[in-house]
Amino acid sequence: MRIASWSWGGRPQVGIISADGREATPLAAPRPERGAFELVRSLAHGDPLPPAAGARLPVEALTLCAPLRPRRNLFCIGRNYRAHAEELSTTVFRDAVAPSRERDLWPIVFTKVPETVVGPYDTVRLPGRAITEQVDYECELAVVIGRGGINIPRSRAMEHVFGYTIVNDVSARDVQTRHQQWHLGKSFDTFCPMGPWIATASEFDGQATRIRGFVNGELRQDANTRDMIFDIAAQIEAISRGITLYPGDVIATGSPSGVGMGFSPPKWLRPGDVVRAEVDGLGFIENRFEER
Repeated sequence: MRIASWSWGGRPQVGIISADGREATPLAAPRPERGAFELVRSLAHGDPLPPAAGARLPVEALTLCAPLRPRRNLFCIGRNYRAHAEELSTTVFRDAVAPSRERDLWPIVFTKVPETVVGPYDTVRLPGRAITEQVDYECELAVVIGRGGINIPRSRAMEHVFGYTIVNDVSARDVQTRHQQWHLGKSFDTFCPMGPWIATASEFDGQATRIRGFVNGELRQDANTRDMIFDIAAQIEAISRGITLYPGDVIATGSPSGVGMGFSPPKWLRPGDVVRAEVDGLGFIENRFEER
């Protein structure tokens, strides 16, 4: 099942996308202005799917929105593909890539504020060069939590996955590296396009799928989630240690190599650039970058 959020006739709706991605069926879901957040919480609780609230609509006639509006910060995993760790070994990962068993026991976890989230085809707004001159892209698979919990063991972690979506973890690298943590450089408004929908875990296997990222049509990122240093179950186990996860929480699972900062010279995003993030079996998001 694919769950999406969209605008139709100026009204927010939540519903189901057909298997071929061409038709959308609106549902009588609560609080559609929050996207599918309330629906995810209801379904995770074991409630039945709400009834249809209208006729099927062509997806091409809709304005797809972010599939849900997170209730709190997104959890994000850093340094989760070895090739990506290597390409940034002298910059953001210079203190974290030395060979060490301890470093492979625990993932890097940071957050992005909910206000970063925009729709799958929305414009990403560059803050301006007075604030940052080094805007980068990171095309990633994201996990949506269904059943909540705390201290979730790795052996049971996948039972807590509701589904999957795509995000672009847009980053201001100069802001990210000048502070002692990454939160500010990751949390500018519009810096997390998400979508195009949520594919439930019953129909999509996020543990073995291909991720690709394109900038202006040029393939930059290409990897498989099998290559993660910390797989999805390990991420959920680590994040939930002493912290309660709730239905609708989002975990961005890490970026493959090929980011702009990894090139010599770096390939920073500029106004007019278009970034496309694809995940096999999920679809794609595509966003133009423009100045405010």
